[in-house]
Amino acid sequence: MGQTITQKILAAHAGRDQVRPGEFIIVRPDFLVANDITAPLAIKECDRMGAERVFDPDRIALVPDHYVPNRDIRSAQQAKAMRDFARAQNIKYYFEVGHMGIEHALVPDQGLVGPGDVVIGADSHTCTYGAVGAFSTGVGSTDFAAAMALGEIWLMVPESIKFELTGTLDTWVSGKDLILHIIGLIGVDGARYKAMEFAGEVIAALPMADRFTMCNMAIEAGGKSGIIAPDQTTLAYVDARAQRPYQLYASDPDAEYTEVRQIDCSKVEPTVAVPHLPENAKPVSEVRDVAIDQAVIGSCTNGRIEDLRIAAGILKGRQVDPRVRLIVIPATQEVYLQAVREGLVETFVDAGGAVSTPTCGPCLGGHMGVLAEGERAIATTNRNFVGRMGHPKSEVYLASPAVAAASAVLGRIASPKELCS
Repeated sequence: MGQTITQKILAAHAGRDQVRPGEFIIVRPDFLVANDITAPLAIKECDRMGAERVFDPDRIALVPDHYVPNRDIRSAQQAKAMRDFARAQNIKYYFEVGHMGIEHALVPDQGLVGPGDVVIGADSHTCTYGAVGAFSTGVGSTDFAAAMALGEIWLMVPESIKFELTGTLDTWVSGKDLILHIIGLIGVDGARYKAMEFAGEVIAALPMADRFTMCNMAIEAGGKSGIIAPDQTTLAYVDARAQRPYQLYASDPDAEYTEVRQIDCSKVEPTVAVPHLPENAKPVSEVRDVAIDQAVIGSCTNGRIEDLRIAAGILKGRQVDPRVRLIVIPATQEVYLQAVREGLVETFVDAGGAVSTPTCGPCLGGHMGVLAEGERAIATTNRNFVGRMGHPKSEVYLASPAVAAASAVLGRIASPKELCS
């Protein structure tokens, strides 16, 4: 029996020819990533276990992105702990405010992860890097500490679900709509501890930004990882950035999957996940006229330059509804600068939006857009749990940048087709 791309990558990093789903293996990761929430916990664990040095200071990225610029004394202390550790350990890839970005956009854009890698992150959305053909997954801070100290980690080989996406996408349908649709089909535990492998003609036609979005939200279906086999689109992105050699893998034709799902994407509309789970996915036509107080465009899911271009195209020459607060957060400093150069920031400001330095901020109810009791937000983020972005009695609706921008203008959840042909 053949092997999936996930099995091949894990076998190579375990020094094996083959691995089977359900096996426990020890792998040597290529790269580790942590942020200002998870890294301080891992640092304490390293101290507790007596680890004096990290296994390789050139294979670790520490990115302060959740509560920065620091919102309060506690977050300042967390960032300082990570900063001090990075300096003491001579960690090459420490990204300070002014040079940083949201980790899951920054790390691939910096060329720190590539096809065939095993990437371990102390953050659940580490699965984002599957878009370049890597096996990437999130772990707890304790496991991350052990990986920093030892350069290895134990994993159970996941089973794989294959999603074959076919058809022609309707206008305004993006990777965000596709992944929300898939999560709506299988539920928030439909891929529990499984690798979600995305394939088919629709995936082949998607740009990298949409692929990152889809792999980013694999965890919202319970997935251990999301992954897309590298193709020419991948290589065009990777070759312009790669800091290390990489290895290409693809699933064998006779690879074994627990399930193969055929999805006709011609039938998918712009999609919104209504409170309080990402699985509550509905076509935007079914949730129109829900009034909103805030629209957030950004996050590790949809803060790339392509996302900002789409939003700005809808907002240009229009005004945000006076009852709505529009917050736009570029995912990295490079994205921010590019948005300035292209006039996108001017478009957002002219429309009545506020533009922030890169931060996770409102996505986790941190800062830069926390919701009050009874408020509703439409956001391009990845989670809409109870209290996720603020008060437990607030509501978050997940959508694409196009839907979020149109909704900001009309003051209610809206399809971009209502404003643009």
